[in-house]
Amino acid sequence: MQIGRRQWVATTLGAFALLPLAGRAQSGRGRSPPTEAPPVPKHEVERVALEVLDDIDRRQRYLNVGREDGRLLRILTEATGAKHAVEVGTSTGYSGIWIALGLRATGGRLTTYEIDAERAAVAQENFKRAGFDDRVTVVRGDAHVEIQKLQGPIDIAFIDADKEGYPDYLEKLAPLVRAGGLIIADNMSRPAPDPRYVRAVTTDPRFDTVFLNMHASGLGVTLKKH
Repeated sequence: MQIGRRQWVATTLGAFALLPLAGRAQSGRGRSPPTEAPPVPKHEVERVALEVLDDIDRRQRYLNVGREDGRLLRILTEATGAKHAVEVGTSTGYSGIWIALGLRATGGRLTTYEIDAERAAVAQENFKRAGFDDRVTVVRGDAHVEIQKLQGPIDIAFIDADKEGYPDYLEKLAPLVRAGGLIIADNMSRPAPDPRYVRAVTTDPRFDTVFLNMHASGLGVTLKKH
């Protein structure tokens, strides 16, 4: 039976949300829940990118998402067939490389924004090392200003920058995100998110939001409804 992409995304996200419950249920029957295993590269490009990610994780940990969140970004990017991804808060390029892994499969591109010139330069080098410098555009400057120059449609927007700025990023990016696209926000668990952002993505009828990996920093995954 054929299902639409919107229904598929909602079903998939629901399954992610239920994973902790499933693990507890299995544990209650005397079975251990599944544990995360490192990703296994399918080809040389992926092997190189994963090695760079491991290196960043060891030596350039500054304000990056966790590996579990990074893998989820890659899965959502590839599974939704994203062609245009936008990231607010490049840091050293860790999350951007995960997104780029998904975009390699879809033929898409990433535009990522970083206000700190030094971190932007480090990220640019990391994208090059990972083999994705031709797929990623790093924009240096204040994203509150720079994203106003963006043109849609955007398939996936990932927000991981100044926490008090999340409502403004949402207001500016949401009109550019296509119907059926995703807006993903980091730090929905810790540090405490801006309540204005949480309220916006959970009460606006345009959106449907689930919160994942809340045992860690937490990701808010918001579907822009058709």
